[in-house]
Amino acid sequence: VQLQACGGGLVQAGGSLRLSCAASGRTFSSYGKGWFRQAPGKEREFVAAVSWTGGITYYADSVKGRFTISRDNAKNMVFLQMNSLKPEDTAVYYCAVEDRMDRLRVGVAEYWGQGTQVTVSS
Repeated sequence: VQLQACGGGLVQAGGSLRLSCAASGRTFSSYGKGWFRQAPGKEREFVAAVSWTGGITYYADSVKGRFTISRDNAKNMVFLQMNSLKPEDTAVYYCAVEDRMDRLRVGVAEYWGQGTQVTVSS
């Protein structure tokens, strides 16, 4: 099983990026999917999660109103649309899948992607 995240890059403050995470090796249509991030010198933190139907979403307070998580079960993918980016959003972003949303929201996941770097310049 592999989770391949992409879409990171360098962007100016106020800009946008869209992260994608593709799963291979098995389907995760009944799993919750989420995004986490880790900035240099800081612990990994929860960013957003989406239920297996896509109907329930959770966000960290720091990204509410700016980020949107979505998924495409037919393509076995999860996305993170990031708007109004701030320098404090700079981090390596990881996707993850877990069959229990309560575990996913606290950073427990069965599978993790390799991470994609997001850098926001001021």
